[in-house]
This record gives sequence, C-alpha cells and structure tokens, in this order.
Amino acid sequence: MPSAASARYPQGIAQNSQQFALQTAQVFFVGLLLGMERTVLPTMREDFGLSSHAFLFLASFVVSFGLVKGILNFVAGDLSDRVGRKRVLFWGWLAGIPIPLLIFFAPNWWWIIAANVFLGVNQAFTWTMTVTSQIDLAGSRQRGLAVGINEAMGYIAVGLAGLGTGYLAVLYGPRWTILGFALLVIALALLALIWVRDTLPWAQAEHQEQNGSLPLHPDSARTQLESRWQSFVRVSFRDHTYRALCQGGVANKVADTLVWVMLPVYFRFHGEGIVQIGWITGSYAMVWGLCQFWTGHLADRVGRKVPILSGFFLLTLGLVGIALVHHFAAWMLAAAVMGLGMALLYPNLIAAMADVAPAAVRGKTLGIYRYWRDTGYAIGGLLLGGAAQWADAALPTIWLTAGVTAVSAIWIALAVEETHPISNRQGAG
Repeated sequence: MPSAASARYPQGIAQNSQQFALQTAQVFFVGLLLGMERTVLPTMREDFGLSSHAFLFLASFVVSFGLVKGILNFVAGDLSDRVGRKRVLFWGWLAGIPIPLLIFFAPNWWWIIAANVFLGVNQAFTWTMTVTSQIDLAGSRQRGLAVGINEAMGYIAVGLAGLGTGYLAVLYGPRWTILGFALLVIALALLALIWVRDTLPWAQAEHQEQNGSLPLHPDSARTQLESRWQSFVRVSFRDHTYRALCQGGVANKVADTLVWVMLPVYFRFHGEGIVQIGWITGSYAMVWGLCQFWTGHLADRVGRKVPILSGFFLLTLGLVGIALVHHFAAWMLAAAVMGLGMALLYPNLIAAMADVAPAAVRGKTLGIYRYWRDTGYAIGGLLLGGAAQWADAALPTIWLTAGVTAVSAIWIALAVEETHPISNRQGAG
C-alpha cells in the first residue's frame, strides 16, 4: 500500500507532466549555453595570436572546463541531497552570467580559460540538477526514458546552438554573437525557473516507500549512510560495476573533447569554413540529441547493457570513418554515426548508475559518476592536446580516441552485469 508521502508525490512522467516539461525546458537552455562555444571558440584562436600548431594550449579551455565541472558535479549531487535541487539549479544559472562577458572583453586566451571555469560551474550545477530532478519525478519504471529525454533536449540544443552561432558569427562576429546569445539564454532560463518546483520531496517519498521510516537526509542518518569520501572511493574504485560505468563516462567525454577541440582544427586544415564545421559537428550533436528520445526508452525495455555496447561500437566506427574519409558529405555521415553511438550509450550509462544507486544517496552517487564522466573533458584535453602537440597534427588524436572507446567497450562488456530491474526479473523468469 503506498505511503502518504508517495501518494502526495506520485512518480511517473505523466503524473508530473508540468514539472517534467519545465525541467526539459531548463536542460534545453543548458544545452544552448554549452553549444554556443562548440563552433566559434576553436576558430577564434587567430584573434589571440595562437599558432595553428599550439594544440595543447588550445585545448586548455576544455581542460579548465572539465576539471571544474567534474569536481562540482560531485559537490552539486551531494549538495542537492541536502539543500534541494532547485536552489543548486539557481546557483548554476547565476554562475553563467560572467561567461559571455569574459569572452567579449577577452584580451588573451587566459580569459577564455577563465570563462570556461564559470561554464564548468554552470554546467555542473544546472545539467546535474535537471537530470536528477527528472529521475526523481519519473520513478524506476521510466528512468531510462527520463534520462533519454533530458539528454536529448540538451544535446539537440547543443547542436542547434553550434550551428546557429556559426551563422551568427559570420554576420556579427564571434564576440557579439556569444554575448547576445548567452545573456538571452540565461535570462529566459531564470524566468522559467520561477515555476519550477524542487523535486527532493519526490526522492524522499521514494526512499520512504522502499525503506520505511529510515530518514533520507544525510545529516539525520549518519549511522546508515556513508561519508562523502567513503562513497567516492566505493563508487570510483571498489565496486566493479560503478567503476566500469565511470570509466565508460570518461571515455565518451574524451570522444566529445575531440569533437569540441580537435575536429574543428582538423576540418579547418582541410579547407572547411566555419559554417561547414558547424554543420558537421552540429549533425553529431543533433543526431545524438534526437535519437535519445527512443534510446533511453529502448533500454527500459531491453536493458542497459546492449544499447551501451552498441553505442560504443558505433562511436568507434564513426571515429574511424572521420579519419579515413576526406569529403564534407562523408564527414557529415561519419559524424552522424558517432552521434547515434553517443545516443545509445550516453543516457544509458547514467540510467545504469541510477538503477543501482539507492534513492537515499542518488544525488551523491550520480554526482560521483558525473565527476568522472566530465573530468573526461580534462583528461581528453590533456591526452589529445598532448598527442597532437607531439605529432604536430590532429589526425593521430582521432585514431587515439577510437582506441580509447574500443577499450572502454571491452571493459564494460567484461565487468558489468545487466542493471535494469525489469530485464533482470524477465531473465530470471
């Protein structure tokens, strides 16, 4: 029989359609703010006197972003279990305000690096909160669908912003484009936030339904719940399922770093203009985004493992295609294959983590996963930037990334059992 709390805060996307839609709008704004840099910033290196072969220094803006976002994902997840999801989301939008101002007034590349520190704060607090909130609202039966919708809308926005700012930068210049675009997005997000409710009560109700009277709040359950450090060590290193999923998150962000930093330089070297680069990288992001509407739901029906492994295979295949072909249309196709691979693996890695994370510490556990996943930007920036600097070319980084994603898939295949409870029950039957 449902508890009073679960009756007051019922789970399900249909039952919470208004709040779910508001969170979907929030993640769309989050994706727009991230996507505005994808096409424009790597091509601005000439404005700051960066050599076309200064690969490691060029990648530094993604390194700063990844380090900050990774650490604050962990902080945001734990903080949201204590003070609520909405408050952290609000703080994230405030952190976004300096980004366009720093880029607009930047006299050198160090200002771009500083702007991406704030972008890391913004993305850690906002995107982490939207996906956690939508998981809270959806419940266990629609968890994959909820994550799929969240990531779909976010990455559709990334793709649209990357393509749109490419065109706008040609008309108005990159600095004015980023300034106007970002301030408009942040203003709309803060306005929409007025109607958003905090979803922590839904997580509390789910926890009480599963565990009776055991309190959810970490401060009132010290004897039942781990410390932050104990949780971090267990999720990161001791539990073989968590560990394998975390490294999978790192690997897919290494691939995304390649798209963000190295591929625009690679395509520019082959004579493509900023609009053409926007179409190639935008097709990757938009296919990734659009396909997540069904890949998350697919995993609710067939389990997480097969979509995750299929996604890594397609991602690796697309990377190999990028390296082997030398034509705009072929690059578009290969980028779309990469996007389809991301759509299969990306939402289902986090859904698998949510499957095995107790409701009482879901925010913290997902925060630790997102710490490792988004630290993959910093790892990717250093790894790929260093490799390109050593080889004095961007092409070897594409092959290196393909190797990373292939090894990651093998690790998950060997270490992870199916995590989806419905699939497990069907298998047992």
